Amino acid sequence: MVSETKVKVRLIWDCLKVASDRQKSYADLKRHEIEYSVGDFIFLKVSPWKKLELPPTLDFIHDVFHVFMLRHYRSEPTHIIPFEEIEVRLDLTFEDEPVQILDRDVKVLRRNSIPLVKVLWRNHNEKATWEPEDTMR
Repeated sequence: MVSETKVKVRLIWDCLKVASDRQKSYADLKRHEIEYSVGDFIFLKVSPWKKLELPPTLDFIHDVFHVFMLRHYRSEPTHIIPFEEIEVRLDLTFEDEPVQILDRDVKVLRRNSIPLVKVLWRNHNEKATWEPEDTMR
């Protein structure tokens, strides 16, 4: 019985190894070596703020970022990055500002209907969301 168990455990380990190797090969297809030098311009995905030397105005933010959050910036004369200053509070939040109402709709439920508006927000990269009309007044 012990030898049968050892054989089954070995079979399970082999199957796990094959599955792990397959997943690694898929991940390796998308992975590439990344090298940055001091002075390189980069884009940073800023949702989880984590490695770079930040300006003194942002010294309250942890200055470590995972390298996969960085992308090389390739300069183009036509590329203009719009800059709007966002006031970030000490708890790393900011105030949303609605810019424009893009559309209206009514969500009909069994016994109720909810008027909705599609709102374009500042500080959200031109993102629009559906919001209840009464909360937007």
